[in-house]
Amino acid sequence: MNPARRAVGTALAVVAVLSLAVTMRGGAASPGPLIDSITGAFGLGETAGGIVSALPGLCFGVVGILAVPIGRRLGLTGTILLAAALAAAGLLLRPLVGSYALFVMLSAVALAGPAIGNVLLPAWIKRHGGASTVLLMTIYTVMIAVSGGLGSLLAVPVADAGAGWRGSLLLWGLIALPGLLVWGLVLRRTGHDFPPRALLGDDDLDRGEGSLLRSPTAIALTVLFGLQSMNAYVQMGWLPRIYIDAGLAPAVAGALTALISGLGILGGLVMPSVAARTRRLRWIVLALGVITAAGYAGLLVAPHTLAVLWAVLLGIGGFTFSTAIALIPLRSGDPQVTARLSGMVQPVGYVLAAIGPMAVGLVHEARDDWRAVLVGLVVACLVMGAIGFRAAAPRLVDDELHG
Repeated sequence: MNPARRAVGTALAVVAVLSLAVTMRGGAASPGPLIDSITGAFGLGETAGGIVSALPGLCFGVVGILAVPIGRRLGLTGTILLAAALAAAGLLLRPLVGSYALFVMLSAVALAGPAIGNVLLPAWIKRHGGASTVLLMTIYTVMIAVSGGLGSLLAVPVADAGAGWRGSLLLWGLIALPGLLVWGLVLRRTGHDFPPRALLGDDDLDRGEGSLLRSPTAIALTVLFGLQSMNAYVQMGWLPRIYIDAGLAPAVAGALTALISGLGILGGLVMPSVAARTRRLRWIVLALGVITAAGYAGLLVAPHTLAVLWAVLLGIGGFTFSTAIALIPLRSGDPQVTARLSGMVQPVGYVLAAIGPMAVGLVHEARDDWRAVLVGLVVACLVMGAIGFRAAAPRLVDDELHG
């Protein structure tokens, strides 16, 4: 057994993964229910709110591409410690500034940590998890959904309890601090632990022989992941505002957004097994796109009276995320192709996803209602279902690369 794996130990590995995963989405989700208070404090409108809502996708895409080169220099654990430090610093400092430009910059710093974790934490688990690898991956995926739900759920109640929007956002900086100590301890035990090249697949966009751009399945998976992630960031950033404008209290809007994120826990537990076993996966992915479209259509016609039903539909539609992740190994054979495919699908998909929240802010500010936005989201989700139908077809990327 690798000495580094013995040095970490199961208990420390569990605590380390928990300490990072709990901040992976909470800090990104918490501004959504407070967006009016935040932009109002700086005297700005919805376009400014769209920038904050788009930041997760941009950071997860751009910084995610940089994670592997940084990891090669600092090691997996060293880079994840850097990620924890960036998240803590950004989350602690952004509520304290008086300039919106600084607020956006520090939000980007805070999101750089989860962006690096998205790419490197699964590789760290694979390298150090040993017999506990499945347990650690389960903790990781479930806690992402939990932290996203808590970010939306707690934002307004904490602010209303007397902390204000600044204190509510500051809470996630305090939650991030213990991770620095934990990962500092892990680093002392592991040292430089960058894995072999094949584990991370950093030649993800190789344009030479066997370029992934030659694979229709790889392209479809990337677009599917991008559209699904766009929905997630629109929901985190703008769905609370849609509910509030429909007449719901801000705390209720945050709770409904948390319900959508909470259903992602069920999707993470169920969909990987379903995807691996069913022969009707194409139809399931198509149905998830239609269900998501139905949730947005419901918000268009009856946002107040059936708000919980639409949240449930959007939450079930969010199962597309775990399905898309599961499709990466299912639609590739060789481990290096799997790694390259993951390296293309996630960073590029996140960049595509960032377009959605910005477009929502621009369209809503121009028209001053949510109808055009919701119609656009319905159409996008139907396209997502159609693209997912192609991405889930029983074909291997490996075969497409070799003609």
